[in-house]
Amino acid sequence: MKDYLKLQSVRKMFGNSCVLDDVDLEIREGELVTLLGPSGCGKSTLLRCIAGLTELDGGRIVLENKDLAKLPPRNREVGMVFQSYALFPNLSVSQNIEYGMKMRGLSKTARRNRCEELLAMVDLEAKRDDYPQSLSGGQQQRVALARSLAVQPKVLLLDEPLSALDAKIRKNLRTEIRDIQKRLNMTTVFVTHDQEEALILSDRICIMNGGRIVQDGSPEGLYTAPRTEFVARFMGSYNVLTRSEVMALFRGVESTSESFAIRPEAVSLLLEGEGYLDVADGKVLVSGIIHSVSVLGNIIRYTVDTAGILLTVDSLNDGRFLRIGEQDKVTLVLDPSQLLHLEREGA
Repeated sequence: MKDYLKLQSVRKMFGNSCVLDDVDLEIREGELVTLLGPSGCGKSTLLRCIAGLTELDGGRIVLENKDLAKLPPRNREVGMVFQSYALFPNLSVSQNIEYGMKMRGLSKTARRNRCEELLAMVDLEAKRDDYPQSLSGGQQQRVALARSLAVQPKVLLLDEPLSALDAKIRKNLRTEIRDIQKRLNMTTVFVTHDQEEALILSDRICIMNGGRIVQDGSPEGLYTAPRTEFVARFMGSYNVLTRSEVMALFRGVESTSESFAIRPEAVSLLLEGEGYLDVADGKVLVSGIIHSVSVLGNIIRYTVDTAGILLTVDSLNDGRFLRIGEQDKVTLVLDPSQLLHLEREGA
């Protein structure tokens, strides 16, 4: 796939605050890229800059070798779906979907044919004559998606489109969005603060912090190999450890790093009295006391106190560990090969 959408040194100030700090990003045709980060990191502002809803203070946005900064939003061939749906309450579902096509002068027949095609795609044929207020949140968001796709944009922008929905609808709709994106080979930029959503939906994830992209890569690559403490903390429940904590737990680790991380599922938990046969392969046994227990569906998450160092441990909820409770004594199995050596922030 060729580079299709290029952001070059994009900069945006709000007063004295730098919201986007020389952001560079290249997106390939047909790729779904997610901008992931905490509130205030600049991800929604970046999306609005691409759409032309927020003016740049520096840099370029290039789509198929065309500089978008010189074009008004209506001429950028970009579709955008907002968190708030932004449907016209006085228009029916079909009228909402046809609105953009009507503004562009498409014939009534062309609008109707395209609308029927999209209604089928988002499974809303039976709702074509209904009004937004009679629809569920998930149905309204599907109408908003169909309306954005109706004008056949070259890039689709999605600004936290699922955050206002309940968990079950959100999971179903993100699957539908991904299926539609793949079917249309639609170049898509998706904004979210939800790590799970980003991991499931994306071809590539760009993690933002302080107006910059601090790391980008495949979902698997980012989850298994965060480079900095910020990314490790943001991409899950990594145990982030100082150098002194690592030396106390693992002993003999040679590294110039000052901070380290290990995934909670990479730490094994033994019940008191259980043996472990593979300690000779370099693994380390550490005694601890259960500090807290949280049941997260198919995962049980333990916080274990090991001589004042708190470690998060995830175990499969298969019934084996259900009898463990707070203050119980356990043994942890630590594998030095699973320890990640983190870079300094900004390095």
